[in-house]
Amino acid sequence: MSYKQIKWMILFIPTITVGIWEYVRHQFLLPYISMDLGNWLTPVLVYLVSVTLLNRLFQMLEKIQQELQAERAAKVALEAREHLAKELHDGIAQSVFLLSVKVDRLEFTSDQAKYDQDIFQIRKTVHEVNRYARQAIANLRYAAASETMVPQRETLDKKVKQIAEEVLVPIEVEWSIPDELLSPKEKVELLASIREAVVNIQKHAQATRGWIKGERLASHSGWIVVIKDNGIGFKEDPYQLKDSYGLLILQERAKEMNWAFRISTENNYTIVELQHMG
Repeated sequence: MSYKQIKWMILFIPTITVGIWEYVRHQFLLPYISMDLGNWLTPVLVYLVSVTLLNRLFQMLEKIQQELQAERAAKVALEAREHLAKELHDGIAQSVFLLSVKVDRLEFTSDQAKYDQDIFQIRKTVHEVNRYARQAIANLRYAAASETMVPQRETLDKKVKQIAEEVLVPIEVEWSIPDELLSPKEKVELLASIREAVVNIQKHAQATRGWIKGERLASHSGWIVVIKDNGIGFKEDPYQLKDSYGLLILQERAKEMNWAFRISTENNYTIVELQHMG
C-alpha cells in the first residue's frame, strides 16, 4: 500500500464508519437502541476502529517514514563517499603524483639553484597535500550536517578557539560572526586559513601573544577576520617572499574564494586580514 493511499484511508475510515453506523442505527436499530444510548455508542465505535484498523495504518505510515529516512541517510553517505573520492583524486592523488615526478627529477639535477627550487616546490606540495586532506575531512563533516538537517555541535567560535589552543603561543579569540553568514565551503576555507596563520605565528613569528578577531561588517552580509601577533614581523615585503609557501597558499585560497587578503606590519604587530564584503 502506498503512502498516499494510507493517508486517504486514515482520513476516510472514521467518516465512513460513522456514516454507516448512523444509517444502520436509524434504519434498523431504533426499536432496540435508544437515542441516548446510540449517541454514546458512536464515539465508542470510532475509538474501537481507531485502536484497531487506524493504529495499524499509522504503524505502516511510520514504517514508510523510517524507510524514507534510511534511504535519505544512505544517499547522503553515498554522496559523501563520492565527494571524498573527488577530493582525493583532484587534490591528494594529483599532488602525490607531482611529488613523485619532482623527486625523480632531483636525482638528475646538478644545478644547486635548480635543486633548491625543486626542494621548495616539494615542500609546498607536501603542505598542499596536508591542506587537501584537512579540507576533504572538514567538507564531509559540514556536508553531512547540512544534508541531514542535524544542528552542528560545534560553532565557528568554538572551532576557532580550538585552533588557537593548538599552538603554544597564547592567542586571544574575539568572535562575533554568526555561523549562518557563511556557507559550508566558506567555513572550511576560513578555518583552514586561520589555522595556517596561527601555525605561522608558532613557527616563524617568535611571538609571545596573538589575537584572532572576527566580526560582522555593517553591510550585514560581509565579515572581516584579523589575525595579529607581536612577533618579529617581516623584514622584506611579505608579498615578495618566495620561500613562504604557507603565505602563498593563504593568498591562493583567498583569491579562490574572492576574499580580500592583506598582510602587513603595523606598530610592531604583524596583521593578517581576510575580508568578505558580501
